[in-house]
Amino acid sequence: MIADLDTLLIALYVELTGRIIPSLRPGRRGPGRPQEVTDAELVCLAVAQVLLRYDDERRWLRAAPWRVGHLFPRLLSQSEYNTRLRQAAPLLEAALRWLAARTPSSAELLRLMDGTPVRCGASRATALRSDLFGWAGYGHDASHHCFYWGARLLLVVTADGTVTGFGLANPKLVGEREQALAVFDQPANLPPEDTLIVCDKGFAGADFQATLAGHGLTVIRPARAGEPDPKTFPNWLRQRVEAIIWTLKGQLGLDHHGGRVRSSLWTRVVQRLLALNTVIWHNWTIGAPVKRSLIAYDH
Repeated sequence: MIADLDTLLIALYVELTGRIIPSLRPGRRGPGRPQEVTDAELVCLAVAQVLLRYDDERRWLRAAPWRVGHLFPRLLSQSEYNTRLRQAAPLLEAALRWLAARTPSSAELLRLMDGTPVRCGASRATALRSDLFGWAGYGHDASHHCFYWGARLLLVVTADGTVTGFGLANPKLVGEREQALAVFDQPANLPPEDTLIVCDKGFAGADFQATLAGHGLTVIRPARAGEPDPKTFPNWLRQRVEAIIWTLKGQLGLDHHGGRVRSSLWTRVVQRLLALNTVIWHNWTIGAPVKRSLIAYDH
């Protein structure tokens, strides 16, 4: 296998049709004509859209015939693509978790955890009138020393960037620790027992660490002011999770998701996480030296 977009999409399509979709649904189909664009093709088109950096769906569907038309001769209109993609959100999530479980790094007893803002608007009018009002809120972006209006994405990843757990929350209503506890309360997000969770000072707290210890997880974080500092915290791992978040934002368009309603926001975030997991899974499969590299797939 080689590292190019066509090979990646074919491998993903085979995995979807042969394993992922059959594990979620029975083989029988109800009455009516079959869909011209199957769910497996829809997911592959969604991954290709992200990897080729088309944030706008209209631009993507205009460009798709000459970018991936040799693989997918049947395409959808913009409205149908948007509707089908939102309906396929559970499949997108199942696919990213399936690929994560089959990536070798997911067996390691180490996870990096951090949160990042997902901005959804910049004006006061948007905050008041958006269909995300009540689900998105005002939060503080400590990395850029500014406030934002949107949601906060919490990520639990391996050292190579594979997303094994995630969740969205309103930053005004839910703190980082409460969001992390909610994420780990879902069995799909739980790493194996005895896993080390590397995070920042914002997750400090005896109750928080005790709760995670109940799941068999150990928290490693920098010392806060007034605490003894053994100078053994792996700062390079903190830089690693920040680089993974930069990949999602700078290369996969997380900051330009375009979601305006809850279902659309969730779908487009999951779409980008799936694209990242697909690249890492494929790079492991072909033996590429840099597992998080997107260079071979973005053109």
